[in-house]
Amino acid sequence: MATQEVQLNETLTHLKTESETLKTKLEEERAKLHDVELHQVAEKVEGLGQFVMKTRRTLKGHGNKVLCMDWCKDKRRIVSSSQDGKVIVWDAFTTNKEHAVTMPCTWVMACAYAPSGCAVACGGLDNKCSVYPLSLDKNENLAAKKKSVAMHTNYLSACSFTNSDMQILTSSGDGTCALWDVESGQLLQSFHGHAADVLCLDLAPSETGNTFVSGGCDKKANVWDMRSGQCIQSFETHESDINSVRYYPSGDAFASGSDDATCRLYDLRADREVAIYSKESIIFGVSSVDFSLSGRLLFGGYNDYTINVWDVLKGTRVSILFGHENRVSTLRVSPDGTAFSTGSWDHTLRIWA
Repeated sequence: MATQEVQLNETLTHLKTESETLKTKLEEERAKLHDVELHQVAEKVEGLGQFVMKTRRTLKGHGNKVLCMDWCKDKRRIVSSSQDGKVIVWDAFTTNKEHAVTMPCTWVMACAYAPSGCAVACGGLDNKCSVYPLSLDKNENLAAKKKSVAMHTNYLSACSFTNSDMQILTSSGDGTCALWDVESGQLLQSFHGHAADVLCLDLAPSETGNTFVSGGCDKKANVWDMRSGQCIQSFETHESDINSVRYYPSGDAFASGSDDATCRLYDLRADREVAIYSKESIIFGVSSVDFSLSGRLLFGGYNDYTINVWDVLKGTRVSILFGHENRVSTLRVSPDGTAFSTGSWDHTLRIWA
């Protein structure tokens, strides 16, 4: 027995050293491609002028911290979820509440609008993802039509419909992501590769996109193939948890926001980090990031109650927005790019334009 254990330990040590040397080789290969910085290439690009953005609407109605929100494809409705266990569908234009659902648990950390606009998905500390079909009848009891789709062994951190209402992608504190069939609740594919809680995910923007990116407490951002379940690229340059990931509109890059107070841009074709968005004066973590429709601006919601707007190409901050009275927990640009919405621990959502 003892000799077997010794052999096992030797094999383990050997494999560990081998993986370390391979990692170093990979890093060396990556470094060879690293010939020029993004902001140097962008020097000739014209700078962005001053632009004024302010709060145009404030949505009040949650009784506790707003944790997540998502736009409907109709560019008008918003779904938001909160620590009070409520999920509310708003008309962002009139600020009216159109639907409200009380979940069986508090801390509803994830919510998403279905592409058709006819359903919302949500979940959190109940370890489940539930889908609620929305109807035109305002008085209808939505809870009666609730469908439990996904089951994880720990909290649900994010969810997103794929390009149809029929499939949903979830990430969880159990360290996995999973793809589910909405109708049957069947697990179609699971994604293992994070060493700690997965906190966020984002689907590649193309219609045929079969990849998504996830970020987690292991400081890693992983790109996955949805069909095979394999991790196809992994990036580990953040110094703390990755709270948010978002694809660049073209699908060739993605941004991440982390507790290390930086946003970073990763180019998938160059297979490396190409930009860091940070300032010495920014010491609070980034909870949520999103791109403008053109991809020139990166919006970041921060734990110091502010929103920083970055010039993606030049790496400079072009604006800082104040308004929330507690940390900004979620930020999403509207589908037509004319506005963006933020949710905060101050119990409100704000529409900026």
